Amino acid sequence: MADTLAVFTVVVVGLLVGVEFAVAAFINPILDRLPGDGGLAARSDGARMLGKVMPFWYIGSVVLGATWAATAWGDAGAGLVVTATALLVLSVLMSIALLVPINSRVARWTQDSVPADWRRQLGRWDRLHYVRVGVIVSAFVLLTIALL
Repeated sequence: MADTLAVFTVVVVGLLVGVEFAVAAFINPILDRLPGDGGLAARSDGARMLGKVMPFWYIGSVVLGATWAATAWGDAGAGLVVTATALLVLSVLMSIALLVPINSRVARWTQDSVPADWRRQLGRWDRLHYVRVGVIVSAFVLLTIALL
């Protein structure tokens, strides 16, 4: 059972990393290269869609990490799982405090309600997102090492 939990946790966190990395490295840069404000509607739609799913994914990853840490307490690698879970908690706190407020505004934007500084706001979100991706990649690496 413990091995199954560990593998499931690594898979869930790995998929989270994959989605968030794809957003940072591919999707948003592609949308940003569209002429004018061509990518704005897509980013707004993405903010709405992912804004519904990602809270469950992030919190689920924390719960899985904490459960794995509790079941592995005292075993080799438990410290790695605890550290990874702490990083996942940090990513949730970053999301709530820094990224969600921007994302919530972006999700409400329409062609008629886009603020003049929309590019600056998206740029700030992107920079914060890069940091969050680094945090969850670090958590994923630690979980993978603990699994091995």
